[in-house]
Amino acid sequence: MKIVVAEKISASAIGLLEEPRWTIVSPDQIEGKLTAHLEDADALIVRSAVQVNASLLEHAQKLRVIGRAGVGVDNVDLDAATRKGIAVMNTPGANAVAVAELTLGLMLGMARFVSRADALMHAGKWEKKSLQGTELRGKTLGVVGLGKIGPALRAVLSGGSAAPDLAGALVALGKAESLGRLDDALSLNA
Repeated sequence: MKIVVAEKISASAIGLLEEPRWTIVSPDQIEGKLTAHLEDADALIVRSAVQVNASLLEHAQKLRVIGRAGVGVDNVDLDAATRKGIAVMNTPGANAVAVAELTLGLMLGMARFVSRADALMHAGKWEKKSLQGTELRGKTLGVVGLGKIGPALRAVLSGGSAAPDLAGALVALGKAESLGRLDDALSLNA
């Protein structure tokens, strides 16, 4: 089996692909010759930069599966893949913890005026009184949208795996109309 990994993925992910008699072609080995590598490939792994369109798939005579390392498949021509009998898969939820942590980081940045402080420092100013911000301890966060990201945010805030210590933060889960009355912050997650 030949697997073409067209874009950079983690070394641990590539390690999961290593099996006897399997050939893994890494992004470093492609060197601008993706179509040539696809001619005898059984599987293709992409992220979001490579456009897997009908003209690219014309070169894939043996391809059986396209794996999209990410949530959507908008960079894969599903009709063209279906016509060739190629299965298309993605990894929904794979980035939920990363998005939840980013959400928390953005909330902290907003509460402490980090972006404004950065801009002022780059302008050679320090306006300490205008950068006081707000502490999050004791505040209530409403989480709306309980797909993959909402529960991941809840886990991060309640001390889940590798979460910062935010003891005292209350996480309320429920409908938006019931949350609006008691929240200091609201996270909307699609």
